[in-house]
Amino acid sequence: MKILLLSFFMFCGTAVFSQNNSLGKNDPEAKVILDNVSAKFKTYKSVTANFTLTIADGNNKVQGTKKGIVYIQGSRYRVSISDQEIYSDGDNIWTYDKSANEVQLTKFDPDANTITPQKMFTNFYDKDFLYKLNGETKQGGKTIQEIELTPVDKTKAFFKVLVEVDKSSKNIVSTKVFEKNGNRYVYTITLMKVNTNLADSLFVFNPKDYPGVEVVDLR
Repeated sequence: MKILLLSFFMFCGTAVFSQNNSLGKNDPEAKVILDNVSAKFKTYKSVTANFTLTIADGNNKVQGTKKGIVYIQGSRYRVSISDQEIYSDGDNIWTYDKSANEVQLTKFDPDANTITPQKMFTNFYDKDFLYKLNGETKQGGKTIQEIELTPVDKTKAFFKVLVEVDKSSKNIVSTKVFEKNGNRYVYTITLMKVNTNLADSLFVFNPKDYPGVEVVDLR
């Protein structure tokens, strides 16, 4: 499950040895759309987003569907999906494995290219991807713009990401990750609330809420 959560944010992850986009040209139309998504997200004081994750194999056969939720406020976040949760108060990160009743505690390092939900919506594309606009479609009365991203670093486990953006709201509504092994991961945001009040305790793992939990402090 940890892999699934990481793949949810993988398109915002930066390679340790970053490369530039000199290997190809980016689509200026796609950049305008992505810039608008980033600018819009930065205006939100908080975000709560429900999402579904659909997993398919190389034959496009669905292997399962999971539901999750992500909370974002400033530099803090919390992600919950199936049997795992990740908390961060901006200083520490707790990764909780429900099946093992174990949580790993690590220090947040802003200079270590840490993958965070915030990066998912803000300028994740500038250095690590080539991008182009594939076109627009109508979905349920909405105009959806599809942008294709290709990683500059060819050693990554995925070779393509399709990002769908609501043209009107300028919000990402879904992403589809294509792995080299044939697997497909489709993340669809089913409900998004912004600028709601989120309690500070929401972003901190409290061992008292998980009787018998083993805390592995790796700081």
